[in-house]
Formats: sequence, C-alpha cells, structure tokens
Amino acid sequence: MHVLVAEDDPVIADFVAQGLREAGFAVDVAATGTDGLRLALEGRYDAAVIDVMLPGLDGLSLIEQLRAKRIQTPVLILSARHSVDDRVKGLQAGGDDYLTKPFAFAELLARLQALLRRAGATAEPTWLMAGDLSLDLLSRKVERAGRPIDLRPREFSLLEYLLRHPGRVLSKTMILSHVWGYSFDPGTNVVDVLVSRLRDKVDEGFDTRLIHTVRGAGYVLKVE
Repeated sequence: MHVLVAEDDPVIADFVAQGLREAGFAVDVAATGTDGLRLALEGRYDAAVIDVMLPGLDGLSLIEQLRAKRIQTPVLILSARHSVDDRVKGLQAGGDDYLTKPFAFAELLARLQALLRRAGATAEPTWLMAGDLSLDLLSRKVERAGRPIDLRPREFSLLEYLLRHPGRVLSKTMILSHVWGYSFDPGTNVVDVLVSRLRDKVDEGFDTRLIHTVRGAGYVLKVE
C-alpha cells in the first residue's frame, strides 16, 4: 500500500518513513504542505500521515483542500498540540484520526492500519489476485493454489505492486521508487535480487510462471 507522509522535521519524517517501509508500505515524503498537496493531487494514496505545522501550507489547510476536491484518502494527523480543541479542529478539517507527539511508532502503525481497514470496507477490494495467486491486503497473507507463501515486507510490497499492475512492465527505477522510496546507485542489483527471491517463492514448483523478465525493460506479472 502507498502512504504519503507530510512532515517537515527530517528526523521524524525519516523515522516514520523507514518504519512504514519496513512494515511493507511504499512511502513518499513531503517536507512542505505545498509539496504534500501536489503529491496528493498527482498520485493515488491509500493513506496519508500529515503534520499540522507544515511550512508553505499548514497541515489542516492541506487536508481541507483535499476534502474540497473530494479526495477521501484516510488521514492521520500528527501534532505537538495536546488540547481537546486542537484535536477537534483537526477532525473538523477532515482528518480521520489524531496522534500527538511524541509517539511510539507501534501506535502510529496500529492507527494507520485501523484507518486502512475502515477505508477498505468501502473503498477498494482487500484481495489482489492473478490466476491461482492471491494476496490479502489486510491480513498480509499470500497463497498460491491454496499453499501459503511467507514473504518478507519488501517481497510483499513488490508482489502487491506487481499485482496492482498486471500485464504492465515495471522498470527497475519504478520498483526502486515504490519499494524503497528513494534512489540507489544506478548500477545496484537490489531489484534483481528482490525479484529473484520473490520469484523463487511464488513460482517454484508450479508449471505456470507468473513473474517474467522483460530484457532491458523490467519485470511483469502476467498469467499466460
């Protein structure tokens, strides 16, 4: 799943983004409210974590503009303000939950997952499928022909990305951006290693291969 984090404090932004990536999410980070609004309007996010005190455009104004444009992405508000009035203002602006600083990452993750569960009930299917392969977005269980497949967080994130774009060739750069959220040395082979690991788990023992290499272009998931 894809999450937008709008936070101007680089320490907190890195802390949240890294934790979410380790939990299997793809993350984009914006350091200003203006950049956060631009990203939110350009891409589709499953959820957003937005700080109240953002430069350029404050967090509440950002949320209000999203809601005015009928973008219903679930939003978890972060704030150093603890008063009831501040929490009420955040929820009235269109936020779905409110977490005060300092916070434990475990609580942020639990609140975000709760927002995603509630949104998933009406927003989109909770299962992704291709042939006999299925992925449960909520329980994070993966099966092929009824056989459970145990995936690490980045393997799960890559498989989700492939399943969301069946038949589409995804370049190494696209996969790096989605799974890791930042750029590596162009000569790195981390994508090849990750795809190879995932392919071993998903395709090994089956006559039909689902994950294919398109030489010079990238990788694609398709049922032949």
